Amino acid sequence: MNKTELKQMLINEVENNKDELIELCSSLIQIPSENPPGDSTEISNFVADYLKKYDLGVEWHESSDKMYNLVSSIGDEDGKHLIYCGHTDVVPAGDLKKWDFDPFSGEVKDGWMLGRGASDMKAGLTGLIFAFSLLKRLNVQLPGKLSLAIVPDEETGGDFGVPWLLENGIIEGDGCLIAEPSSPLNPTIGQKGSYWFELEVFGEPGHGSLSPLAGKNAISDAVKAIHEIEKLWELEIEVPDEIKPLIEVSQRYMREVEKDRVKFQPVLEHVTVNVGTIEGGTKSNVIPESCKVQVDCRLPFGISEEEVTSFIEEKLNALNIDYTIRAFGFRSTANYTDAQDPVCKAITDNISFVTGKESYGVMQWASSDARHFRDYNIPVLQYGPAYLPSIHGYNEKVKVEQIVTCAKVYIAAVVDFLYTK
Repeated sequence: MNKTELKQMLINEVENNKDELIELCSSLIQIPSENPPGDSTEISNFVADYLKKYDLGVEWHESSDKMYNLVSSIGDEDGKHLIYCGHTDVVPAGDLKKWDFDPFSGEVKDGWMLGRGASDMKAGLTGLIFAFSLLKRLNVQLPGKLSLAIVPDEETGGDFGVPWLLENGIIEGDGCLIAEPSSPLNPTIGQKGSYWFELEVFGEPGHGSLSPLAGKNAISDAVKAIHEIEKLWELEIEVPDEIKPLIEVSQRYMREVEKDRVKFQPVLEHVTVNVGTIEGGTKSNVIPESCKVQVDCRLPFGISEEEVTSFIEEKLNALNIDYTIRAFGFRSTANYTDAQDPVCKAITDNISFVTGKESYGVMQWASSDARHFRDYNIPVLQYGPAYLPSIHGYNEKVKVEQIVTCAKVYIAAVVDFLYTK
């Protein structure tokens, strides 16, 4: 059996067993694994028990209280090594009254899988687990190693999932596929950087009836500072030449595929600025002596966190205000994997093989665990089933057909990646 015949056989097996695939996805959605609080005990036990049914050994790694990383491997240790990666945590369901259905029902209705995590990313995680177990059940003799890494702590940007596994040398490989939500034909192979910071502005308290002649109003100064910080968007940034093809194809994607995103094309080349929270003052009749503002900036290729900080400081120093800046949360530089890397080719080629349609990698304007793999020189991309408008919102859902398609791509990509030297 040649590679093409093997891939087609595996794709047929996914199709023949798709009812089990969908049932597994429903079961995962029915397990609340909201983060916060981040307790992955129940869902980790379920996944481990499922794998053990097919004689797949599972390593447990508790990185923090009730946060479990599961790792399982099959194949030849001496060959190439591909990592399947997915997270078990989901964002909180929020106000249940705003859902049209039980967010933890895992119900299938009118061709849609319903529930919290359906798109982000229990459908993708299901596809990885199912493809991994199917290779074992079919006794496919892989000429390389395939590892399944299931992590607990992605949605809060925490350190107890992928970063913890990499830092402790528990996983390493020649390529990685993360089943994060993506467009059906366009995996994400690059990401903007992230820079979250808190600006604290200091004033002098006084009686509100004497403002602005008395005291120094920290909130007023913070408003002036925000106005200057928002000028980051106006910066002209020189994108490195090697990145320009990725920017261009990503903008093409926004014009031709996700057409509702046409207006967002500029975000790929600009620093975005979101003033997310502001807190200051004690009472309306007291001049506030402090004000805290939290800002989320996403950085394109061509600019660093240090350069952004320098720009902000130059602008704020000119205001003659008293302030400090403290970085927190998501922090990374823009990063990508070359479209011609074997792991990217394995996915895009097999999206085309399964669907008969053109596939190409694009850039993501947000961040994920992919950046951590790239920090360890592991080529990585993201591809998973999703209804993108529903992610992190009410009434999250994904098309059942897409769950099946992605699982077929996952299992076929293993063949192309591991059987190619």
